[in-house]
Amino acid sequence: MTSTREHSPMRSPRWALLPLRAFLGGTLVYAGLSKLLDTQYLDDTAPLGVHAQMLHAAETSPIGPLVSLAADHSIVTGLTIAFGEIAVGLGALLGLFTRLAALGGVLLSVSFFLTVSWTTRPYYYGADIVFAFAWTPLLMTGDAGALSLTAWLRAKARHRLGLPTHGTPDEDVAVQKDVRRRTMLRGGLIAAATTTVGVSAGSALALARRPALSPGEPAGAKVGSGQVIGAAADIAVGSSKSFTAPNGAPAHLLHPAPDTFLAFNATCTHQGCPVSYVGPGFRCPCHGSTFDENGQVTGGPARAPLIEIPVEVIDGQVTIT
Repeated sequence: MTSTREHSPMRSPRWALLPLRAFLGGTLVYAGLSKLLDTQYLDDTAPLGVHAQMLHAAETSPIGPLVSLAADHSIVTGLTIAFGEIAVGLGALLGLFTRLAALGGVLLSVSFFLTVSWTTRPYYYGADIVFAFAWTPLLMTGDAGALSLTAWLRAKARHRLGLPTHGTPDEDVAVQKDVRRRTMLRGGLIAAATTTVGVSAGSALALARRPALSPGEPAGAKVGSGQVIGAAADIAVGSSKSFTAPNGAPAHLLHPAPDTFLAFNATCTHQGCPVSYVGPGFRCPCHGSTFDENGQVTGGPARAPLIEIPVEVIDGQVTIT
């Protein structure tokens, strides 16, 4: 007697890729939205913006000239990357043109590997090459109709034509082509409408969140916030104090000498992980980059120093200038 467990839908091989779809799709959507909501991402003057990151990556990337060309159009490139991630992620999550979404995922991951992760040693510390291979099962098999918007559209098309939900081996080729055409058309209309609304709203949001230069302020200039970090007397020589920079980034204030205070953005210049102060320098827990008390690189894959935040003591208070 056959067990009912053998016929359980969730035991069917077509459901096996659902966890992978959920992880890859969710990660890409999150990555794209994070870029659009990051006030530094499209800021050409920000050291951690997409423009600065591309210029930095171009120095060591095997496709350096192409990356430099993209950096000359950083806003378009940055938005293309962000919306590409969101589109690929939604395609995987919803099962809409899943193979095409997987192809996009492979291309994005390979491009990130050739730029952002190219200098990571050993190579398996970089996530991008892992993501590139993780997309290949979906590229080869698609979503197999499991929780798939494309499968639902195909079923609706067959229903309108008076056909059974699933095709049969002897079904006329012309009928199959008609079902495929109707499915692609409706799927394309959904994708086009979503893209139009999403790109318009997302671009407006991302551009509106860019810091604006004051009238007459040259590109690259930074206006001090006047933010007080703490009383100078409360920070002993040789100690440090963590604080939040005006742009919301984590930061550290150092007191290396009696008359010297130094402050740094605590964001690693390699891939943006928060660094920790381990006195007398900093260490990134993600990929092992290290920096001295002046923010200069002393080891690991990072190539650029930590971003220094100008400070001075005003009326006994350490203040960002």
